[in-house]
Amino acid sequence: MAKLWFDPSCPYTWITSRWLLEAAKVRPIEVRWHVMSLSVLNEDRDDDPEGDPEGYLWVPVRVCAAVRRHHGQEALGRFYTGLWTTRGGDWIGDLRTALETAGLPPGLAAAGTSTDYDDDVRASHAEGIALVGEHVGTPIVAVTGTDGGTDGGTDGGGRVAFFGPVVSRIPRGEDAGRLWDGTLLVAGTAGFHELKGGPHQEPVLG
Repeated sequence: MAKLWFDPSCPYTWITSRWLLEAAKVRPIEVRWHVMSLSVLNEDRDDDPEGDPEGYLWVPVRVCAAVRRHHGQEALGRFYTGLWTTRGGDWIGDLRTALETAGLPPGLAAAGTSTDYDDDVRASHAEGIALVGEHVGTPIVAVTGTDGGTDGGTDGGGRVAFFGPVVSRIPRGEDAGRLWDGTLLVAGTAGFHELKGGPHQEPVLG
């Protein structure tokens, strides 16, 4: 099982989520969906790394939390897909349209401008961050049923947790499977902390 904690506004996280679904076609992976929040992650910082002074990034993650609470994690996965596929642009689409596409009540869009689900967002965010630490961002993946050890990215119970991987294009087919294998190998190595590649490229969302 692979649990994915995601902020729905991040394009690189979207690509990682599509990679997981691609990998699940060629590896025995069951993806489960959880929210985290860049707004929560950065709220005590003096700077604004997301360039969001008005707090708009709270809106989609609150709706995600409402979907998760009332309709479950599978519905959250459908809604997340709808957010990024109904507009056809370079960022998330209309909340009501995405909800309708996911077979969910469009009225849940009102959660985006309410604080009713903030505790849900914070609790889910804290659960994900606790696996890896506050030095990372979105996404976080936790994989159970591995042969991980007792150090590094593992918790000693056969679970490996890691940030990312951050990729700019969606690996597909066996390429997705190989990245899955390699990510688990690296992240599950005793004492592992960090691995980085070259500078970010613009995300290719499709």
